[in-house]
Amino acid sequence: MRRPVIRSLLAGTALVVSGIAAAPAFAGSGAAPAAADGVRASEVVHQELATTRAQQRAVEAYWTPERMRSAIPADATIKGDATTAAAQGMARAAVPENPRSQLGKVFFTIGGVNYVCSGTATNSGNGDVVTTAGHCLHEGDGGSFASRFTFVPAYNNGSAPYGQWSASDLFTSSGWANSGDFNVDVGFAVMNENSSGQSLTSVVGSYPIAFNLARGLTYTSYGYPAGPPFNGQRLYSCTGAARPDPAGQTTQGITCDMTGGSSGGGWITGGRLNSVNSYKYTNDNNTMYGPYFGSTAQSVYNAAAAA
Repeated sequence: MRRPVIRSLLAGTALVVSGIAAAPAFAGSGAAPAAADGVRASEVVHQELATTRAQQRAVEAYWTPERMRSAIPADATIKGDATTAAAQGMARAAVPENPRSQLGKVFFTIGGVNYVCSGTATNSGNGDVVTTAGHCLHEGDGGSFASRFTFVPAYNNGSAPYGQWSASDLFTSSGWANSGDFNVDVGFAVMNENSSGQSLTSVVGSYPIAFNLARGLTYTSYGYPAGPPFNGQRLYSCTGAARPDPAGQTTQGITCDMTGGSSGGGWITGGRLNSVNSYKYTNDNNTMYGPYFGSTAQSVYNAAAAA
């Protein structure tokens, strides 16, 4: 599949991330991690980021409130056709939510441009995993990983009650990194401990993650939409039953009018994280699609949880 279009809905201008000068996808550590129990290494692509305290402080200093407010929403879209046309009379669905410590905003840089997405603190053995979309940490289709990846739990109108957490490692699927395949548009970031030596989820809590569940479940999707009519400053949610992608992807969609910036926000069903906001079709602003969390997503998660 072609590389996605990442659009600035705030500016109304399309930016094709594939046009950004970038290092090869395997820069840095350069290889999939070694296989471990439940991990198929060929499905996993990995990048080290801020691993020293000096690097972590530099990331924390970079993301000032001004840079956070001006970051461009990462909005992945696919050109629609007759099969994906918007349903008539579909209701707007996003509702405002109070901040939740497990949910937050994700900030990152690709090609010198600052972007914003959403993410979810996720239960893991290392206590440090944030789940997001693959396109929120790697530009896909042979492009590069993000730098300066930072998670801000419970962000609310500029407030960061649990501080900023920098990433030491990023993981995504080889299908996303090499081919821009939205069926596996999933990413996991491993966060550094804070200055007090605490892991992320010991401070903010976490959602358990589930794989290979039945299709057609009812989900509540969370995110920080930043494109009009939203401004990215508070948490929103959409709730609905998942339906198949009409174009034949293995993804599922729910009725949701959240805009760019909500990408990577978690889909919760039965108290478990089971997908993320991934993409919309250009002719349907009211359906948000997310990847099915099957064996590939599980392999990528297992690698991150063991890091």
